[in-house]
Amino acid sequence: MKRIALVLAWAGLPWFLWVSPAGAQALRTAAIVSPAQGERVAVDLRQGMSAEEVQKLLGEPRRTALKNDGGSRNTGSQGTLQWIYSWTASQGNLRIDFVAKAPDQWTVNSWEWATY
Repeated sequence: MKRIALVLAWAGLPWFLWVSPAGAQALRTAAIVSPAQGERVAVDLRQGMSAEEVQKLLGEPRRTALKNDGGSRNTGSQGTLQWIYSWTASQGNLRIDFVAKAPDQWTVNSWEWATY
């Protein structure tokens, strides 16, 4: 119960109070403006990277999705978290799939470039 209260307290703080100056700098430098830049940076993706590491590398995703893999809560499966980075329709999208081995501990499982 204390953990939930702490998380809610942190979530209620303005973003600039819980992003360190180094973290803010990393997020600013991760602003990718072209597909070519996205492709160059995406080569540094690795299986097992945390969601925070991916966000430092690529910035905020354009779209997100959470997919249930059919497992029940009792099996410990959290499903699959997907982040999609889009630049232009002709260049396609980068889709990153995360899995969680523990609640709220998402790590990269796979990624692919696709056109929709």
